[in-house]
Amino acid sequence: MRGRGSTSGVPPEANQAGILIEIASFGSSLKVTAVDEASGVEISFIAPAKTSRADIRQLAKAKLRYVLAKKSGGQ
Repeated sequence: MRGRGSTSGVPPEANQAGILIEIASFGSSLKVTAVDEASGVEISFIAPAKTSRADIRQLAKAKLRYVLAKKSGGQ
């Protein structure tokens, strides 16, 4: 069923920053999971289905940077 459930059959997209991003569609929402390849740190969040992929990538990177900084004792 297109647009419903997990998209686990779709490989996550990788970008040049070493971050894997998987986007799963659930009705009018998207569940976004991002993993830092170097450390294995993972974050996730929910976004409206209308959110642009560029905005999702930007938010995923920012949230991942924030979590990595917190884990290393930074702000």
